[in-house]
Amino acid sequence: MANEVKFTEDELQKLQTIQTTYQNLQTGFGQFRVQRMLLEQQMNSLDEAELGLETDYTKAQENEREFVKSLNDKYGPGSLDPATGVFTPAPTATTEEATGAPK
Repeated sequence: MANEVKFTEDELQKLQTIQTTYQNLQTGFGQFRVQRMLLEQQMNSLDEAELGLETDYTKAQENEREFVKSLNDKYGPGSLDPATGVFTPAPTATTEEATGAPK
């Protein structure tokens, strides 16, 4: 049978330090992965919120187009001052101006 060798106290301490280092690293990797998962969940939530806002923006544009069309159908082309609510019709070309005939 082989003779047993007893490690020195310094060697045992270094071995314990190495084992503790690996345990701490494994714990760190686990914490890192959990943090990454949480961030990915937050990013997914932000992506969903962004898509919702994009959809709402598209709907707002469509509502605006429909409203402007209804105003144009009702009042004709022109401009509206939203602060005063005053609509100014666009100037229309007279027959002479449209045909180029002298006045």
